[in-house]
Amino acid sequence: MSFANLKKNRSIAIDKLKSAADKVGGGGERADTANQWKATVDKAGNGYAVIRFLPAPEGEDLPWVRYWDHGFKGSTGRWYIEKSLTSIGQSDPVSEINSVLWNSGREEDKQLARDRKRRLHYVSNILVIADPSNPENEGKVFLYQYGKKIFDKITDLMTPQFQDEAPVNPFDFWEGANFKLKIRQVEGYRNYDKSEFDSAKPLSADESELETVYNKLHSLKEFTDVSSYKSYGELKAKLAQVIGSEGMAMTTAEAISLDETENAPAPQRQSAASTFESRAPVKAAAAAVVAEDSSSDDDDTMSYFAKLASQG
Repeated sequence: MSFANLKKNRSIAIDKLKSAADKVGGGGERADTANQWKATVDKAGNGYAVIRFLPAPEGEDLPWVRYWDHGFKGSTGRWYIEKSLTSIGQSDPVSEINSVLWNSGREEDKQLARDRKRRLHYVSNILVIADPSNPENEGKVFLYQYGKKIFDKITDLMTPQFQDEAPVNPFDFWEGANFKLKIRQVEGYRNYDKSEFDSAKPLSADESELETVYNKLHSLKEFTDVSSYKSYGELKAKLAQVIGSEGMAMTTAEAISLDETENAPAPQRQSAASTFESRAPVKAAAAAVVAEDSSSDDDDTMSYFAKLASQG
C-alpha cells in the first residue's frame, strides 16, 4: 500500500484491526537486533519513554505480528531459549512434553509445565518520541517487542467500554495517539500497568514528514517466516540436550497448545517411540496453564530469563 492509499483508506483501518485483534484472542531472538528498540530502566527497575505505534509496512496487512518462545533451564544445567513452532501452526516438542506433564495428575509435573510454558510476544514498528535515557533514539523508527499487557491497552483503545469514548486506531498517522510507556519493578518483574495512551492527535502536520516515516518501516514478515524457525528435529535435539534423555521419554503426539480452550479430553498415553514422531495436534488445555501462558504481567523476555537464571 502506498502512502497515498494509506491515508485514503485509514477510515476503514480500525475495523480491520479490531477484527484481527479479536482473532488473536488478545491473547527466539532476531539475528539482527540493530533495528529493535528496548526501554531503558534505572537501578530500581523504573523507566519512561514515549513512543508512537506505526501502521503496517507496505505489502503487509497488519501493524503487528505475534509469536511464542520458550525459555527455561533444564536438569542438565543448559538453557533452552527458542521460538516455538506453534507460532507458525506447527507441532513443537516442548508443547508436546508439557501436555503430558500437565495430564499426569502430579502437581510437580504441572509446575514443571508452567516453568516451561510459552511466552507470548508482539512486534510492531514504532517511532520513538521521547527516550530520556537514550535521546539519540528520538525521531527514529524501530521494531518494538511487547507483551499481552500492552497489546490489551491497544485493543482497549480501539474498542472502548463506555459510550462516551470514541474508538481510536493507535497505529494511525493522523488520528492515532502517543503511548507513554511507564515501567515499574513489581515482585521482581517489569510491570506496565501505569502505561497509557495520550489524547489522539496527528503524528505531524507535515505530510512529507509522515511519508518519510512510512518509508522507514521495517518488515514484520521475518517473525512469521518458516525459514526463521528451527525445524522440529533441530528443536527436539536441542531439547534432549537441555532436559536429558529421561525427560525426552515423556512425550506424546497429541500436543496440547497451552492457549486453547479447557475441558477437552486428555490425550491417551502411548509409547514414546511411536507418539513422538507422529505429532498429530489435539486442541485442549487446562485453565491454569492458559492463565500462565497468556496473562503474565511480565512483558519483557529478558526480564523473565534473568529471573529464571537467578533461581538456577
